[in-house]
Amino acid sequence: MIDLYEAFEQVNDDFLKFDRVEQKLSPRPDVCAFLLLDRLVPPEDGQDMICSATHDEYFLETDCERLAEVATLEDIRTLSRCGIRYDSEFECLAVFA
Repeated sequence: MIDLYEAFEQVNDDFLKFDRVEQKLSPRPDVCAFLLLDRLVPPEDGQDMICSATHDEYFLETDCERLAEVATLEDIRTLSRCGIRYDSEFECLAVFA
């Protein structure tokens, strides 16, 4: 099990460097991230990926405890390269709009 906060901090230099993603699931960074999250932590009840939003940020409905159990550091690096970050205030994943 990884610590999501520490893992995202460790790969922070890769944030928004989509060109470095080796196995893109989509040519769009956000879709690539959503597909990876869907594979790692499939929804239990068909919920939407985006659970809330502010002016310039979307918060994701991913179960972070389940993600921490299955994700590798390389998975977190890919998510970061796609623009996903861990919001420690709300303890969830987020992406800028």
